[in-house]
Amino acid sequence: MPTRPVLSNQAARRVFLDRHGLATAPSGPSRGADLLDVIRCLGFVQVDSINTVERAHHMILHARRIKYRPAHLRSLLERDRSLFEHWTHDAAIIPMEFYPYWRLRFDRDADALKARWKNWRRDGFEERFDEVLNHIAEHGPAGSADVGAGEARGSGGWWDWHPSKTALEYLWRSGQLCVTRREAFRKIYDLTENVIPTATLAHQPTAAETIDWACSTALDRLGFATHGEIAAFWKKVTPQEARDWCASQLARGAIIEVDVTNADGSLRGVVARPDLLNSTDLPEPPGMIRILSPFDPVLRDRNRAERLFGFFYRIEVFVPAPKRQYGYYVFPVLEGDRLIGRIDMKCDRAAGVLNVYAFWPEPGLELGRTRMQKLQAALDRTARFAGMERVAFLDGWRRD
Repeated sequence: MPTRPVLSNQAARRVFLDRHGLATAPSGPSRGADLLDVIRCLGFVQVDSINTVERAHHMILHARRIKYRPAHLRSLLERDRSLFEHWTHDAAIIPMEFYPYWRLRFDRDADALKARWKNWRRDGFEERFDEVLNHIAEHGPAGSADVGAGEARGSGGWWDWHPSKTALEYLWRSGQLCVTRREAFRKIYDLTENVIPTATLAHQPTAAETIDWACSTALDRLGFATHGEIAAFWKKVTPQEARDWCASQLARGAIIEVDVTNADGSLRGVVARPDLLNSTDLPEPPGMIRILSPFDPVLRDRNRAERLFGFFYRIEVFVPAPKRQYGYYVFPVLEGDRLIGRIDMKCDRAAGVLNVYAFWPEPGLELGRTRMQKLQAALDRTARFAGMERVAFLDGWRRD
């Protein structure tokens, strides 16, 4: 039985970092078409509200372009309409040309969410659909505070939605509304035809075309993957649909089976483009240190990151404080092609200081003078990006 080609762990890490925009120095233009190209290559940028330093989507882009600032993304999203906001595995900012391939997701969510949300919203949110749509058509873009006056809310947290807010979210998730902008991170919705360009709306791919697009573009951005990883990338096709796609592509010779070497030396079977093995001479990523968002694309699939980099990472936002191993919102630290540790830091905006509470190096890593200088440089860049004047290291910040 013929053996499969083997991709070394170092080559696999470099391929993966290259596909995720971290194999080159974070220099170059950071706005307009250049920024759009960065997002297009990533596929999407996850949106998150936590702002201990800066929000996740901004930190993701800053890690790839030092000159990036949040206003650059707003211009593409709200003025140029080169991007739209919707759902992948979570809320995300996505290139506008990909919008037609979300129709399959809209159709599937229209049925699935209605059935699921009926189990916890027994207050007639479906009855608010026409009212919400008519309100926006008559008065313009609206947020949850603009509809549902006097309606009862839930019991708190994510469940703390009044029926009209639930209707807004459903109409967005099913494609009838779009997020036109955010105000203080609150979504403002408008009719889809007012946000999405007419030519984009006119493109209506079939389900089969969407599945092929989703699987193909996911593999291109992952470099190599299992069918499950392909399905999870955009979170719009089922694992079985991805498995069937892989089988058809293997039969045509469009993809091949490869064994990837994990950080612990074990092998894992994946699929890849036939030319993947020709890309293993990628240049070594720059040795600089970068502070990554907990939601950086490199870490989105925690299990994949652990296999490739030997780096175990879980966000502890929802872990009770006494049970946290590290901290509420701890940032991964990348040096070259290695994840070397995690850092707990937070902006004191009143004082203009980025406070570093703790740095935990990975086992065997020495924080010598040269590495400390690189870490200081990375923190200085992050502080400037967040609008802070300086970095302060608190007592006991060096941890084992």
